[in-house]
Amino acid sequence: MFMGEYNHTIDAKGRIIIPSKFRDDLGDHFVVTLGLDGCLFLYPNDEWENFVAGLKNLPGNREARQLQRYFMAGAADCEVDKQGRILIPNKLREHANLEKDVVFVGVLSKIEIWSKERYENNSYDNMDEIADHMSEFGLSF
Repeated sequence: MFMGEYNHTIDAKGRIIIPSKFRDDLGDHFVVTLGLDGCLFLYPNDEWENFVAGLKNLPGNREARQLQRYFMAGAADCEVDKQGRILIPNKLREHANLEKDVVFVGVLSKIEIWSKERYENNSYDNMDEIADHMSEFGLSF
């Protein structure tokens, strides 16, 4: 399980150091893909396989095809170098607006990669309202 928030910088070549707290659980190979809300999703291989299995089980309607295409076309295999860095492909850097300051956020089975500016502009003003709605899914606080 991934949790926590870590700040790093991305270099001019698109390389970024993976936080050491995440490296052991990620292993040497994993997948980064387009995320939601303007971030990237980074999955360990086993969690990526679970995610892909879910995508395969979607109905064959247009929305499902778009969702499958969105995540699969944007996906890239990543490998950690000797300095603990990965190379984020240009298309993914552009999607997440990764230019210098980056925030890694552990979110259960995946890691989100955000530009610091976008991450800090997220609003959590309505968390009480959101929490109230989560009871519909069996989550209580």
